[in-house]
Amino acid sequence: MLHRDQFVVHVSALVHRLPLTIDSTQLPRERSGLAMDQEQPNSSNPEDSIIQDLKAEIEKAEPSRKGRILEKFFLAALSSIPWVGGVLSAAEGFRTEEGNVRLNRLQTQWLEEHQRKIGALARTLQEIGNRLADLGSEIEERIQSEEYLALVCKAFRIWDESDTEEKRRLLANVLTNAAGTKLCSDDIIRIFLDWIRMYNEVHFALMREVYKNPGSTRFDIWVSLYGEQTPREDSSQADLFRYLIRELNTGGVIRQPRETNAAGQFMRKRPQRRAPGFAPTTMESTFDDTKPYVLTELGKEFVHYTMNEVVKRIADEGQSDEL
Repeated sequence: MLHRDQFVVHVSALVHRLPLTIDSTQLPRERSGLAMDQEQPNSSNPEDSIIQDLKAEIEKAEPSRKGRILEKFFLAALSSIPWVGGVLSAAEGFRTEEGNVRLNRLQTQWLEEHQRKIGALARTLQEIGNRLADLGSEIEERIQSEEYLALVCKAFRIWDESDTEEKRRLLANVLTNAAGTKLCSDDIIRIFLDWIRMYNEVHFALMREVYKNPGSTRFDIWVSLYGEQTPREDSSQADLFRYLIRELNTGGVIRQPRETNAAGQFMRKRPQRRAPGFAPTTMESTFDDTKPYVLTELGKEFVHYTMNEVVKRIADEGQSDEL
């Protein structure tokens, strides 16, 4: 009988081992003429055997409550990625019907590429599953809820579109922390998932810098990310830096500090009067060193959920601020 903590490892291993490495020497030689025409297709459906194998793994874990919970998570993740069923069926068909299936070069390359993606998917599922298993029994109801499983589906659709390990790590952190914390509503979690899809690594680096050093100016941020030497104002690098700041500012991630009253309302800034006859001849620098930036409250929660491995849990008062 499968131990409850081993469920996700066994099912992930099942998915991981199906797409066999495609070796051109293993492919059947091409046949021509009547012989090819007389080949009869195999009536068995490879996808059926895959489903049966998955069910068998699930049935082994049936006595485990934690296994049933991870089963729902696992199936929600797989169902959100459209190519999974096709690649597993193709790989299983190649393995079981080697004598009757002839793959061309393009099909072989397609299987090899998706084999790498299946391996990455299995590693991500196993990592999240292990972390969820460590959170304790208080998250069981949350993980089985339709609301959380909808977040899982959305996150893995974005995972499939992501082209870097950094984004996939952030998605794994969001799903883990969304299961184990009550800091944010699911509506906010969906916004965080959209931010991961929309922004890239340089945006995340800028967020991390402002989080670590609140009140950083644009010059401070540039120096921290790229070094002391600033480029010309009319260069493409300056254009890119302005673009990053503008996107995060208009997107509600960073802003300039504002004073608030006792009710939390923002106070108006007093207009600064200039001496008569004084007018600057140049525009404000891209690398201005006078105006500080901070994360918005939503931006702070995004950093907590995505860039911390574990944030404040449901039944834990401790909080990690390691980035």
